Order: sequence, then C-alpha cells, then structure tokens
Amino acid sequence: MIPIIDTHAHLDGPEFADDLDDVITRAKEAGVGKIFIPAINEDSIKTVPETCRKYPNYLYPMMGLQPEEVKDDYLSVLDKMHAELTSGTRYIAVGEVGLDFYWSREYEKQQLDAFERQMRWSIKTRLPLMIHCRKAQNELLHIMKPYINELPGGVFHCFTGNQKEAERYLEFDKFVLGVGGVSTFKSSHLREDLPAAVPLTRIVLETDSPYMAPVPHRGQRNESSFVVEVMKQLAISYNVTEEEVAKQTNENVRRVFGDLC
Repeated sequence: MIPIIDTHAHLDGPEFADDLDDVITRAKEAGVGKIFIPAINEDSIKTVPETCRKYPNYLYPMMGLQPEEVKDDYLSVLDKMHAELTSGTRYIAVGEVGLDFYWSREYEKQQLDAFERQMRWSIKTRLPLMIHCRKAQNELLHIMKPYINELPGGVFHCFTGNQKEAERYLEFDKFVLGVGGVSTFKSSHLREDLPAAVPLTRIVLETDSPYMAPVPHRGQRNESSFVVEVMKQLAISYNVTEEEVAKQTNENVRRVFGDLC
C-alpha cells in the first residue's frame, strides 16, 4: 500500500507526552508516511517545532493561532508567531487558523482580525492555510472572498458539512477539504454527501488527533495510525480501491503543499 498522509494531528499536545514514540511507531506500521502538526496557541510556538525536530522528515510543522485561542492578548501572540514563522524554521503552512463561533461570539471581532492578518501571512509567504471553521462559514467565506485570487491555497480542516456547504468551499479552487473520523460514524451523512458533492481530487486525509477517533476506535484517544480507517471509508463511499484513495489524496496534498513536505 502507498504510504498515506495525516494532514492534521496535534501530536505536540500533552495527550501524547508519555508515549509519542509508540504513537509514531504505530503510525509507520499502519502505513502513514507523513504527519502534519498544526500550532494552536502561544505554547505551540515552542512545542510544535520541538516535536517535529524529534522526527525529521516525518512530522511537519505549521504555525498559526487557532480561533478558539484568540483572546485579549491575540495581537501579542500573533507577533510572536509571525516572528517564529519567518525565523528560518521550515514551516509547511499557516495554521491552524480560522473562525469558531460555536460556543461564543465574545471575541468575534478579534477572531476576524486575527484570521485576516494570517491570510496576509499566507499570501506573503506563499504558504497554504490550514483553516478551522465551526458555525462561521458565512463569515469565513465573506472575509476570504476578496483574497480568492491571491491566496496560495489550503485545507478546510475537519469538514463535516452538507453538500451545499461543501460546494461553497469548493468555489475556492486551490483549496481541499480535510476529512477525518466523523466520516466513519454510523450517524454521519458524509458517506452520501461527499461522493455526491466533492470529487476525490478535492479531499485530504486527517485525524485531528487526539480528537474524534474513527470507528472502530470511537471514544478512544485518536492517533495518526487511525487515519487508515478514514481511507477505508472513503474507498467504500467512492466505490474505489483503498490504493486509489491513497494515491489521489497524496496527490492532493502535493498540489496544495508543493515541495514543502
């Protein structure tokens, strides 16, 4: 089987502090060839590059401020992240960035500003965006639209929406959808909606470890080896072989991230 890519895993987090070597070993044994690690907050400025340096040419770092982490000090955190992003360390994306109004709109103005600033980083550095969006699609696409021709591309991470929502994202033709464990849930509509609205050429695989483990691991800590279950479900949904899913999703990663990884 062709080695596949987990495009989103928080392996720098405390959930993996005690057994990261084992997690990496299991991922390699499962056929995972690369894992991408997003930043989320000020702590990530240190933990993401440090973790990736332990596993060179296997873990690949991103740098960005996740919207749920946007607080009163967000400008200070962004300054530090931008300094790290341009420090000479090789980052593959600006991320995890975006908008999240699921719990609250208390920091809506700050989230919008932070996202727009980080979009400009993406344009200037030509690094793709790793985008988190929850209960904010209208606002997200509104703020992205003026930059549609300038943005180098990216991933709409953790897609769980319906066909209409997918079609709106796919209007941004340099972007792909990140599909993870939710696609394996029995209650998920993604099994039907993805093949109906999203070509396989517009999907990349992800776990979002340690969150949202796929069936048959649901309820456990998610880890990168489990991305194989997402690949298997997509093969069933699209009525193709697992090798076809591996080959196409890897090609999609190359198209978005180029030779960065």
